[in-house]
Amino acid sequence: MAADFSRLPDRGGSLALKTEGRLATFGRPEVLPLWVADMDFACPPPVRAALLQRADHPIYGYTLRDPDMVPALCDWISQVHGWRPDAAQVWIVPGVVPSLYAAVAALTEPGEGVIIQTPVYPPFFQAVREQGRRLLENPLRLEAQGYGMDLDHFEQCARQARLFLLCSPHNPVGRVWRRDELEAVLAICARHDVQVLADEIHADLLYPGQLHQPALPLAPDRVIAAWAPGKTFNTAGMGLSALICAQPQLQRRLQAVFAALPVTTHNPFAQAAWVAAYRQGRPWRDELVGVLAAHRDHLLQRLAQELPQLRVHAPQGTYLLWLDFRQLQLSEADLVRRLVETAGLGLNPGSSFGATGLGHMRLNFATSRAVLDQAVDRLVACLG
Repeated sequence: MAADFSRLPDRGGSLALKTEGRLATFGRPEVLPLWVADMDFACPPPVRAALLQRADHPIYGYTLRDPDMVPALCDWISQVHGWRPDAAQVWIVPGVVPSLYAAVAALTEPGEGVIIQTPVYPPFFQAVREQGRRLLENPLRLEAQGYGMDLDHFEQCARQARLFLLCSPHNPVGRVWRRDELEAVLAICARHDVQVLADEIHADLLYPGQLHQPALPLAPDRVIAAWAPGKTFNTAGMGLSALICAQPQLQRRLQAVFAALPVTTHNPFAQAAWVAAYRQGRPWRDELVGVLAAHRDHLLQRLAQELPQLRVHAPQGTYLLWLDFRQLQLSEADLVRRLVETAGLGLNPGSSFGATGLGHMRLNFATSRAVLDQAVDRLVACLG
């Protein structure tokens, strides 16, 4: 079960959303799928071995919590990010997106304000709007070096807010927030008594020169952190994530929201994958980051040389590339039509990340070099 990032498993017949959802999403089943944020690489050999071992037992009934899940996560965060969470402050929940919804439900009342920094992952919008809260958009500011936070505008939002949903590292723009940036935005939250839910699911996928600063230790009285192995180890379909909260009162409020939902977090396969990933997956993760860094650099070089009309900032983390097509002066409908019908590419349209995403597309480069070259060839033929 050696890792091989050059050979992609055939996803046909696996009900993979990324491949089998193309017809419903793009109107064509054959577009090159570079949209859904999972990877085309086989998950780590230790994870597959653990799943096969568990599957070998022929009973898949009700299961107790694996007592090593929380310690495995705490050890991972300590070893990789230099901060050890208190295991008593960690609990397992159904996923990061359910955690966004739970935080909005538990920490705000209908009509109260929730801050998000746009463009951002679509469930951030949905968790606020679908629960009758007031959406406060703090658009990221595009500067010569890339995207940054507009702290003056954030403070205006904070005066009207009860909760801030932080995406760190940021999806889709790929920013890895520095410690000073996080300290500044958390200081504003403290001044205005705004609680913070930090989605840190992409924290393990950073490029050379970047460090992830966990948000919770900077403001333990204010931050609730969401972590999960799904992006790092390509196990997103397994579900499960962790919330870390140092505030007993807020922890009880969040736990009450989850307790009211008829869902389980004791799936025997998800638990086996979790422990194997965090206990044995670091060499695979380290190799993966090297592969993704090479893919990123290759894409940036080709796009700069062959499609200079596109504006692209190198992501500091994640396997997502945020492409700015605005110089083409096309409507989003025309841009999507051209990319789908002429180039045969399935990308995420920028408007799904908010109004500030108009004119952009998100491209998932966690696939083979050959697929990425094919994608750039098609873009050049379509737009060059």
